[in-house]
Amino acid sequence: MADGDTDTGSARDTEELPPGPDGLPVLGNTHQYVRQPMGFFDELAEYGDIVHCEFPRIDAVAVFHPDYIGEVLLGQSTYERWNFDELKDLLDYEIAPQGLTFTRGEEWKKQRHFLQPMFGLDRLAGISSAMVTATEQLIAEWDDGAEISINEEFSRLTLSILTNSLFDFDLGERRQVITDAADELQALADLSGLSAVEMLLPSWVPTHGNRRYSKAMDAFDSTVDTLIAERRANPDQYDDLLTMMLEKEDDHEYSMSDDEIHDHLITFLIAGHETTAMALTFTWLLLATHPDAQDRVETEAGTALDGPPTAADLSELTVTERVAKEALRLYPPAGMLFREAVEETELGGYRIPAGTKVLLPQFTVHTDDRWFDAPEQFRPARFTPERSDRRPDFAYFPFGGGPHQCIGMHFAMMELKHIIPILARRVDLELVSSPTPDVNMELTLQPAEDVRMRVHKR
Repeated sequence: MADGDTDTGSARDTEELPPGPDGLPVLGNTHQYVRQPMGFFDELAEYGDIVHCEFPRIDAVAVFHPDYIGEVLLGQSTYERWNFDELKDLLDYEIAPQGLTFTRGEEWKKQRHFLQPMFGLDRLAGISSAMVTATEQLIAEWDDGAEISINEEFSRLTLSILTNSLFDFDLGERRQVITDAADELQALADLSGLSAVEMLLPSWVPTHGNRRYSKAMDAFDSTVDTLIAERRANPDQYDDLLTMMLEKEDDHEYSMSDDEIHDHLITFLIAGHETTAMALTFTWLLLATHPDAQDRVETEAGTALDGPPTAADLSELTVTERVAKEALRLYPPAGMLFREAVEETELGGYRIPAGTKVLLPQFTVHTDDRWFDAPEQFRPARFTPERSDRRPDFAYFPFGGGPHQCIGMHFAMMELKHIIPILARRVDLELVSSPTPDVNMELTLQPAEDVRMRVHKR
């Protein structure tokens, strides 16, 4: 029953492995996944709440029940983040291996403890004005009546906010370098259709895609190294995340190497702007197709705000927050979380061998009618405190949970609650492309085609 409890299954012999679909020799279930990545998990869910599947060199289970998802996300001693070593070895790809996304164990704990203060609410309050300025500047650049691709525009916006607030540098010519790298990483993670064929070839094979990827990442690496060198040359001029990482080199308790700093910059510059850009894209797609909700956001912005939003105003923007949360439910930017059982364990009465990869598909769990009435419909009222309290923990987890919960969660929600009301008051965005675009599961969930809208300034 939606918003209630559900029996998680009776006890069973823990020697038993979870059920799942039959696969092909060597390929396992790869062909089913490649054919329709997101639909594949809908098919898996028909086997139960914990389902076995296989891919080349990878034994995995997909988990669909909030109780078991919570066990995985909170069970740090039993489950670690999967760092894709098998795929890296097979394909000879390595992306920011010493960044926060791929480190594990004690090294990850040190990094997280070191970086967390930069994302605290007190620190974030000081960058509210940067979010307002960047949003107003973007609107000023739009011509009245122009047709724009909002996914591209929001990517420009969130990258500007990130670089100005966390790294304190102007993008200039670097924008295209970062954007190109983000595009190539998205393509690298796209395992649908023909993309999967090329993806299965090692990075040294001189395919068109591999050459393009290498060129983009070489330029990105060079840009990041230049940023580090520039900051070293002028250490007293800045107070940002990069400066903090560099200054700590003399701290004997924890010191970051150049490689770590380099990989953290890559992680934050790519993941830190693209996820929020997609959240904004799908939020505005939903608002454009639900004018009543858009009217409520606009009304709230006009009554709760005297001018541009500030950090102190955000608690009053309850309608905006519910709209953003509902968009994150229907279109969670990460799409799926990945873990690995580091020791043999039991989950839901099934045996989970050590080394098993654990897949937590947010886009499937978030649209399960056991937890959400009419789950395919856009209903921001689901996120009133009363209704949220009735749902199981981890029926909704767009930012993950447990120790590895997204470090940028508060930053992202703060961005959404600044940008949405400013746009609602300043422009009408008329949808001119499909109201129901196909979605690709890449590094983040992406519309398969640009979401195009016409600007009508107020």
